[in-house]
Amino acid sequence: MEKIKFFDDHQAPPDNILKEARIQRSESARLQLQMEAPLIERYSTLEPRTLYPKGVRVTFFSGADNPTAILTAKRAVQYDKRNLTEVRDSVVIIDLRSGDTTYLDELIWDAGQHRIYSEKPIRSVNGPRVTLGDGFESDDGMQSPQIIHQRGTVEWKED
Repeated sequence: MEKIKFFDDHQAPPDNILKEARIQRSESARLQLQMEAPLIERYSTLEPRTLYPKGVRVTFFSGADNPTAILTAKRAVQYDKRNLTEVRDSVVIIDLRSGDTTYLDELIWDAGQHRIYSEKPIRSVNGPRVTLGDGFESDDGMQSPQIIHQRGTVEWKED
């Protein structure tokens, strides 16, 4: 019976497929984020989830439709029961206010706690300054991004 459950949960075809998707989230008629994905696959198996196997691009907004940050990744999965979204593989966050570009392997969005975080190594670049750290944390609107356990900042100049 366990083999059948495993097969049903991990090998079943998607229930829904959406191509070239653009999804917007707003609160009180104010745009908070816009997500774009070339392919979305929805599964309603033992652990309902939504896969973004060809990547995702999320633009975060503040106030009157002002973009504040852009996040891209090559893969993502959203777990319905846990209210979590994981983005993986070449995650890049561009903070449009500061000009920082942050590189990670993985980022987790906990929608229930309104928190975005990672416990994986991080590299943040702002012009000639590179900051390394052991994690990342922000509110889910990307209004207060922080590097956790900064290990140092290096400034370099090209000749």
